[in-house]
Amino acid sequence: MEKFEVHILGCGSALPTTRHYPTSQVVNIREKLYMIDCGEGAQMQLRRSRLKFSRLNHIFISHLHGDHCFGIIGLISTFALLGRTATLHIHAHKELEKLMRPWLDFFCHGISFDVEFHPFSGKGPEIIHEDRSVTVSTIPLKHRVPCCGFLFAEKQTPDHIIREMIDFYQIPTYELNRIKNGGDYTTPDGDIIPHDRLTIPSAAPRKYAYCSDTIYLPENTSLLQDVDLLFHEATFASDNEVRAKETFHTTARQAASFALEAKARQLVIGHFSARYEDEGILLKEAKEIFPNTILAKENLCINIPTAGIQNLKE
Repeated sequence: MEKFEVHILGCGSALPTTRHYPTSQVVNIREKLYMIDCGEGAQMQLRRSRLKFSRLNHIFISHLHGDHCFGIIGLISTFALLGRTATLHIHAHKELEKLMRPWLDFFCHGISFDVEFHPFSGKGPEIIHEDRSVTVSTIPLKHRVPCCGFLFAEKQTPDHIIREMIDFYQIPTYELNRIKNGGDYTTPDGDIIPHDRLTIPSAAPRKYAYCSDTIYLPENTSLLQDVDLLFHEATFASDNEVRAKETFHTTARQAASFALEAKARQLVIGHFSARYEDEGILLKEAKEIFPNTILAKENLCINIPTAGIQNLKE
């Protein structure tokens, strides 16, 4: 099974604490790394999570609040010190490039790689990146500034060859790739051996959704039905629901309700307010509605297998 993991680098909110780093995550799909948000200290957390810097080529920024993007210049500087040459792609609202270019020109002048910005509107669902492994789409969110989440949809892998059938029909090696991708095989005598007899279907593709920062938006559940793993901000407990609404954030109970309506396999909550020294109260609230909930934690690695979720803590 191909790798699909989510690494939590930071799960705090805007006010710094000694317990949490600001928001940042890395999604590992088939050994390609995709960063979501880049709070301060992201490069140190990459080290602690034992992730290879050279495999990170795309960064997706949900919105332009400092706790979600202040780490970019430090990360780029670290890449330069490591001698990076591959282009770094940053996907964000269009204002980020205007803000970042003077910093790049001053602090990162003469670096050995290009930084390319890819603007998106974030006003509705749109595909903003696609490669052989994944399609990344925006999820419209509602915050104090323009904001969106991201849906990572794994692409279907080719079917698996049944080795015994290949040997039985003495199919040459150069035919295997075509058969795995849906082709039949024609024997030297002209008999057609159907694809379904030679292969078994590959595992169903998986999906990961990231929703932070936002008020409770139940209308978005239609976009995320049956998602394998959902990260949803849970900044406050329900006794601070008024405060959550004022600051355009979500409570743990609302996050759990969203996961339930989306029929998610598992929920991980994060973006915790600094007021909570023990996020157990948030977990308790969420699990009362959606039992398959876990707390985000720095350097937590969540593996997404095809038939469920298994947590791997480092």
